[in-house]
Amino acid sequence: MLNLRKKILVAIDGSPLSDKAAEEAVRMAAGNPSQFKSKIYAMLVLPNAPRNTFTDFVPAAPITESDEWVQLRERVLYVIEKDAREAGIPLEIKVVYGDPAEELLKFAETEEIDVIVIGSSGKGFIKRKLLGSVSHKVAKFAKCSVYIIRG
Repeated sequence: MLNLRKKILVAIDGSPLSDKAAEEAVRMAAGNPSQFKSKIYAMLVLPNAPRNTFTDFVPAAPITESDEWVQLRERVLYVIEKDAREAGIPLEIKVVYGDPAEELLKFAETEEIDVIVIGSSGKGFIKRKLLGSVSHKVAKFAKCSVYIIRG
């Protein structure tokens, strides 16, 4: 079996479960004994930006352009940045707006990702049926392997 460089996509949202997923993604990348280093893409998907209407005279700036963004970014991405730096793993951060499952799947297909690492809270049958589960959608529709971290 060839141990070639892997592209690993990890879903980040700042929760303890996404921190566990980040740690597992770094462990997975660091465990590749090949001379080619694996690369991690950490994706933070923010809710759709509010749409401006004709009554808005000054449209609201996206959160990534606010003063609070630097602190929020540091808090949400702290674990993945620290772990990847310590392990010497290349890391690329992606911040996008939209539906988390759709954005993760689209990015995975475009970048030819080898494995998606995502947390699953296991909130239960009723909540999953009403709201849908990001990890369930990703696992169902991904064209690559999906590694689900349970809480």
